[in-house]
Amino acid sequence: MIGIGGSVGDRGGTRDRWRELLATSGIILADGAMGTQLFEAGLQFGDPPEVWNITQPDVVRRIHRGYLEAGSRIVLTNTFGGNRLRLALGGLESRVAELNRTAAILLRAEVDAAGGDALVAGDIGPSGLIMAPLGTLERDEAIDAFAEQAAALVAGGVDVVWIETMSDLAEISAAIEGVRRASADVPIIATMTFDTRGHTMMGVSPERAAEALLAAGADAVGGNCGNGPEELLPVLEKMRAVAPDAVLVAKPNVGMPQLVDGRAVYLSDPAAMAVRAVEMRGAGATIVGACCGSTAAHLRAMADALEVVPA
Repeated sequence: MIGIGGSVGDRGGTRDRWRELLATSGIILADGAMGTQLFEAGLQFGDPPEVWNITQPDVVRRIHRGYLEAGSRIVLTNTFGGNRLRLALGGLESRVAELNRTAAILLRAEVDAAGGDALVAGDIGPSGLIMAPLGTLERDEAIDAFAEQAAALVAGGVDVVWIETMSDLAEISAAIEGVRRASADVPIIATMTFDTRGHTMMGVSPERAAEALLAAGADAVGGNCGNGPEELLPVLEKMRAVAPDAVLVAKPNVGMPQLVDGRAVYLSDPAAMAVRAVEMRGAGATIVGACCGSTAAHLRAMADALEVVPA
């Protein structure tokens, strides 16, 4: 198992690596689901996936490896719920640094083994709480929690930070500020989930999201998760209309899950996602990937359709 003792060498030039990827790739393939794959490997509902970075590192690395072999050039760490507010649900709030830094090291090992051309993206998901005044989470507390997570990811050597699956502009702006406290230079990708009549659950429109996230300092913006790729097509078009020069991102679920024998099963096959990948590119996306329900087979089909050549 890869340990977390000692220091991670300064890779430097993360913004240069980001710019180089944008300059040399007409379309950039991101990765697919982590959580879905961990459940298939035996993760139990309610257990923090981030603990598997310590207890089952070979499984986590195998999932990363599958996406890299499929052609993914941006791969996310297994840290979606790695902030202290969410980890506190399992009594793990004291292990933020350990779990996040280890996740970055695991993914870096796989990226380096694959040739080092892909970017390691530190994954930051929602806090699990509702921001004040509607909820109890104050902005300063949110910023501190996201900054703590981001600092651990940066210490682990990530190239970019990917903030995802957000519905509240107040929370995602706090996450962006937290990342900036941890690093003034690391590129930030920020995506929200538009699963409620073309808006986020908190009523944010695609146009408002694009303008606000870019103004807050995000380097790429878009949508992820949700009800499937069809939902993201108009989101991309609306974002493109108000931000024609922005780097747009599409990383949808592979459709709506159906309950089969008590399990959520995603029925959209790789061929269908390949078609949708081309449509998402046509709608303006520069970075295309998949979220819940996806596998390396989905990403491989998408890569073929987009004519992405594995590094």
